[in-house]
Amino acid sequence: MAIQYVAYAGWSVIVKRINEALSAWLIPGAVLLAVLFLYDALVAHQIFHWTTPGIMDPKSANYDHIIAGKKGFLTTGFYLVRMVSYLIIWIVFSRKLRQLSLEEDRMGGTYYFHKSIVAAAMFLVLFAVTSSMSAWDWVMSVDVHWFSTMFGWYVFASWWVSGIAATTLTAIFLKQAGYLRFLNANHFHDLGKLMFGFSIFWTYVWFSQFMLIWYANLPEEAVYFNQRLGGFNGSYTWIFYFNLVINFGFPFLALMTRDAKRQMIIMKIVCIAILVGHWSDFYLMFMPGTLQGNNGFLIEIGIAMIFLGSFLVLMTRRLAEASLVPVNHPFVEESVHHTT
Repeated sequence: MAIQYVAYAGWSVIVKRINEALSAWLIPGAVLLAVLFLYDALVAHQIFHWTTPGIMDPKSANYDHIIAGKKGFLTTGFYLVRMVSYLIIWIVFSRKLRQLSLEEDRMGGTYYFHKSIVAAAMFLVLFAVTSSMSAWDWVMSVDVHWFSTMFGWYVFASWWVSGIAATTLTAIFLKQAGYLRFLNANHFHDLGKLMFGFSIFWTYVWFSQFMLIWYANLPEEAVYFNQRLGGFNGSYTWIFYFNLVINFGFPFLALMTRDAKRQMIIMKIVCIAILVGHWSDFYLMFMPGTLQGNNGFLIEIGIAMIFLGSFLVLMTRRLAEASLVPVNHPFVEESVHHTT
């Protein structure tokens, strides 16, 4: 939504309220994330290995000189400060853009639109930094011995294409339920182009990261992929290849033609596939570094359904709080009559 604001895009106004509703999970998600980290850092030490007592102390039996070399960055206090900072920034700006949008509905004019552009521009600068740093903290530090300079972009690409898929899938369900009657095949075409393009972008970043590590064949780098491509008795090998098929091969082939992007049934299937695929991608990022070969798959699906249900409750409530079409947005007529 912030990108659409700074680009002065008109076609996407019709789905803007969906973008606003997707941020409803930020506060409960932030609380859960903080509780999870504190429990692991203070009690369990199962997810973030670097929180193990004495691991950075040369006199301790748990000492690890590689992790000790990162103690300036990986400390519980500094980690919490960063986590809270990321989440506050995202929550503040998402709420600000939502409030400006609702005020625009009530008051009209272009004042709130221009205020939204300023807020969106500020947010994008901050998100460019915090999205990469949060990926290092929340995901890459699980495999604390390993690092990749492309990892922030890789995780961002996954978030980005998943967000587009979630927006598109919600729009389809609303359209089929009789809402968003101004939403037409041209809007789906543009959403489909974004999904198609950024599925390829995700694959480009995936391949760039994998190829460079494979080519260099340095043990400290290659261990990450060795664990996922045959390690732990091949527990993750099928998921490794499945991710490539569902996150690149399927969207690439399914959305290649113009007509495919304009058909709701195809778009719905592709959106679901992308969301499942990137959930699977994050599963592959976390499990080898935490549960190693003792991973469970069915229980993870059940847990995911609990979180999905909670998320949908909050998102649909947010959708119901205001008009699904921003009635006083300066570009609403352009969006309603959008053609491609």
